[in-house]
Amino acid sequence: MDDRYTWREPQHKKTGASMALEHRQTMTVEEYFLLERTDPDARYEYVDGHIYAMAGGTFNHDTIKSNIQRILWGLLRGGKCRVYSSDIKVYISKERYFHPDVTVTCDPHDRGTGDLLQSARLVVEVLSPSTELKDRTWKLQNYTAHPTIEEYMLVSSQALKIELYRKEQNKWVYSAFGVNDDIDLACLGVHFSVAEVYEGINPEEDFSRREENDTFPGQ
Repeated sequence: MDDRYTWREPQHKKTGASMALEHRQTMTVEEYFLLERTDPDARYEYVDGHIYAMAGGTFNHDTIKSNIQRILWGLLRGGKCRVYSSDIKVYISKERYFHPDVTVTCDPHDRGTGDLLQSARLVVEVLSPSTELKDRTWKLQNYTAHPTIEEYMLVSSQALKIELYRKEQNKWVYSAFGVNDDIDLACLGVHFSVAEVYEGINPEEDFSRREENDTFPGQ
């Protein structure tokens, strides 16, 4: 996920409840839920009483993320499973809530007017330089400990490579895939090619571009 884990003071409407959140380094889960509802233009992840603001991604990151959502939506269309973007927060534990790049759930409770996904089945994180280590280690530990998650997919935004952790008989098995490979998501009963995930990206040009602009527009 293309989120940078730095503290950010909440920027939200000055309601009585929201003003009480300012200048605090920790908050309750209830206060975190309120923050996200009163600050709809921002997303935060909640870890053990602390919130972490999510920053925007690169062109590659957004293209790959959009491709994955489109692929999964098409494959699962008409069925009981739903595909959600990072707008939806996912329950990890009572003290942890994340915003994965893409999440799939097949639980009928995870739909409608709610905004907290309880029973993720597949979680996808598109890797970026600022978050790759965290996605590979700390988030991996959290996702593989989750009772309903069966597959965790990590997608590079700098190379044609996808990695998959799959739960098989209570053990997690690792696989890696290149541009000529197909991926089978056993937890959903679907498959697709790695090339589809990177549609619209020219590896020779797009992977060599800088992650951030050197100057502001017009300079």
